[in-house]
Amino acid sequence: MVSRRQLLGLGVGDPCMRTWLRRKELCSLLPGVYVDHTGPPSWRQRAWGAVLYAAPAVLQGPSALRAESGPGRRDHDDAGPVQVLVGAGRTVRDQPGVRVHRTRRLEEVARWHVSPPRCRVEDAVLDVASVARDDFAAYAVLARAVGARLTTPLRLQRAIVARGRIPRRAFLVAALDDLVEGACSVIERAYLRDVERAHGLPRGDRQVRGSSRGPVFRDVHHRRFGVTVELDGRADHTDVEDRDTDLDRDLDAVAYGETAVTLRLGWGQTVGRPCRTAVRVARVLQARGWDGEPVRCPDCP
Repeated sequence: MVSRRQLLGLGVGDPCMRTWLRRKELCSLLPGVYVDHTGPPSWRQRAWGAVLYAAPAVLQGPSALRAESGPGRRDHDDAGPVQVLVGAGRTVRDQPGVRVHRTRRLEEVARWHVSPPRCRVEDAVLDVASVARDDFAAYAVLARAVGARLTTPLRLQRAIVARGRIPRRAFLVAALDDLVEGACSVIERAYLRDVERAHGLPRGDRQVRGSSRGPVFRDVHHRRFGVTVELDGRADHTDVEDRDTDLDRDLDAVAYGETAVTLRLGWGQTVGRPCRTAVRVARVLQARGWDGEPVRCPDCP
């Protein structure tokens, strides 16, 4: 992968480049960018090609996250266009397979020393979340980045403070507050906001170690009342290994002297019927010592 600008800097003239192109020793990938084979370019070659075409430029948004995740990750769309970020005021045009974005903060967000050059993880995450198809998808982007240890909620909070305008800003600020509180997935946030907080239930501890024999964590734990809430956001929960993990957790609760009642809630209970679920969780808590009452939220029937 090489650009015309780089070849000129090495003393290679245009006549020599035209000869190499005619002999297929180089093939044109983008205007002024060449690759040394005739086959389909890899994603990494496409990414480097886009950066060289728009130079000085860095990968932006989903392309920056794809590069940060490294090879072998299947949660990225390699067929989509490569997104690059350039300085404001430049007249770099989109090309087939390349989308150009502009910013006045290029030097602030760019990581020139990595390969390929890309914007900071926090800015990439915020860019992707801000244009997600809905709020659930936006939160999933934030939670996935934190869960993969690409960044932390606090770093994301600092990054959004430094940003100017950004779509879905109010939601992202609130979502990051919930991530800081320990709601590490879409369903955990839904339980925190729509079941627990909206109905005045006592706040549970998040991501508490659940046994003394290994790193098993409870999603929500009401230690005072001996109630644990396990949340599963998948459409189904029939996988043998997943079921085995659940049974292991329940066995641990007995074997290691835990007496907590475990409530297993899925997408339907948490997102589809949060008000009804809140009433039933409240009854369990009341039966185990909570002297409060659930409150009605604006959506309660």
